[in-house]
Parts: sequence; C-alpha cells; structure tokens
Amino acid sequence: MPKPKAAIQKTVAKPAVARAAQRFASVFDALADTPQEAANMRARAQLVRQVTAAIKEKGWTQAVAAEHCGVTQPRINDLINGRISKFSLDALFNIASAIGEVNVELELEHA
Repeated sequence: MPKPKAAIQKTVAKPAVARAAQRFASVFDALADTPQEAANMRARAQLVRQVTAAIKEKGWTQAVAAEHCGVTQPRINDLINGRISKFSLDALFNIASAIGEVNVELELEHA
C-alpha cells in the first residue's frame, strides 16, 4: 500500500511596500549611496572593461595575464568576469599599468 503524500503548504509572499519610481543617470547611481561612491564604481568598471579588452587583444590566457600583472589567475578570473567589487582603484591601476596600453579618462560630475 503506497504511503500518503504529505500535504504541501504554499507560502504566499506579502506584497512589497509600494515605492515611488526613481530614475537614475546610471546603474552606478542607483547602486551607490553617494555620488562619490557612484563615481568610484564607474571608474572601476571602466578600468575592468579596458583591462579585459587588452587581455583579449593580446590573446593571453588568464594564467599568462596573471603572470604579467603580478597577480593570481583567480584574480584575473574575477576581473574578466566583471566582479568589480573585489577590486580597489589602486589594484586596478596597478594591473592596468602592468598591461600597458590602457587609457582612462575620468569625467567628474558636479552637482
């Protein structure tokens, strides 16, 4: 004789509190608590994109890029996969300068 199936209890999520729609100039402005933090995130993202593009242009594997940059291969993997929160601006500038050919132009926004 088959065992009876246990009753499945369905949990209904409570409706979220209604929020006023906000518009942001960029995703970084939406994520950051301050304009300074948003600018820092924009700069890090720009560096990550340029360093990743330079690594791809050179045809380097992650291991080769790591050797040239003086970091570990998992660190390059984080960079290539866009994990910008794992990098400070200093670390990214050091990696970029080790690769060379990376140009960064920062545009400062004033409120």
